[in-house]
Amino acid sequence: MTTTESTGAVRGGTDDDIIFELRDVSVSFDMERGESKVLDDVDLDIRRNEILGVVGESGSGKSMFAESLLDAVVRPGQLTGEITYYPEPGQPVNLLDLSDEELRQARWEEISLVFQGALDSFNPTISIRTHFKETLRAHNADVDAGMERARELISDLYMDPERVLDSYPHELSGGMKQRALVALSLVLEPEVLVMDEPTAALDLLMQRSILSLLQDLQDKYDLTMVFITHDLPLVSELCDRLAVMYAFEFAEIGPTEDILTDAAHPYTRLLLQTTPNLDLEPDEMRPIKGSSPDPISLPSGCRFHPRCPLADQQCREEDPDRDEFKPDREVACFHWEQAGQAVALSQEDSQGGDD
Repeated sequence: MTTTESTGAVRGGTDDDIIFELRDVSVSFDMERGESKVLDDVDLDIRRNEILGVVGESGSGKSMFAESLLDAVVRPGQLTGEITYYPEPGQPVNLLDLSDEELRQARWEEISLVFQGALDSFNPTISIRTHFKETLRAHNADVDAGMERARELISDLYMDPERVLDSYPHELSGGMKQRALVALSLVLEPEVLVMDEPTAALDLLMQRSILSLLQDLQDKYDLTMVFITHDLPLVSELCDRLAVMYAFEFAEIGPTEDILTDAAHPYTRLLLQTTPNLDLEPDEMRPIKGSSPDPISLPSGCRFHPRCPLADQQCREEDPDRDEFKPDREVACFHWEQAGQAVALSQEDSQGGDD
């Protein structure tokens, strides 16, 4: 594999064991109306063995971010920037410099991706067992040893291995198919598991069940996970950190508990207002006014300013950098210190809290 020198930089973190380092990563499509930039100069470090939640409204760029981590952006999309992967052990790898064959090996063996629709990921004409065997053979892995691992993974996910392996995709429920896909994604022992809305099509109880199982898998196999979702409360107990995406860039990043209880960006606080939680009265829940911007005609200045209650002339003219304002907390907002007063997260906040 092609290697690159590490910059040694760690943005906003106290843990410098980095497994992914993204710098100036963009995805663009040439459209008849102009250039559509659906990921815009993203900088982010992902820490080894953490579970990072990437949240935001639909159309904010989350799926493009997920596909970028595997250099899997579908043509004619153009992926640019630097994506450095730090295997353990091994030399740093610039994913965008890999040949097609090197990239094929890295996918599934090093970095695995689970999509939202499990059924769409399976060939309906072959059994689940055949899916596992074909994946192992495609990567020149020991099939017998791999199938033993498959049985262990399926068992870890609280399913009967032989029943699942002997089934065709249509013979499994939605939750079972999704768990079988998770097992398949881990059969080659990757270090990183990227999950793009993996529970969106499931009912609430099955969502909670799969999240609990993912936590168990992460603990057992020392995985790094990136969990993409529009449902912020869903991942509140799963993720170590949250990265909040708006208009194809990250607005705020920090530890999950800090984001949920003391979000700094007005968008994050408004996003929290749109979802049920025990601290927010039902009549305080409300949708965010306006809509996400068109990637071809992004607003000048801060991209959130047309919907932001704190927007002023500076916000309309200047694009704020994402800066560290507390240890392990980053936000891209000129007026983050006033966000708590402008957008209350609970009735207590609106009454001034402890002031």
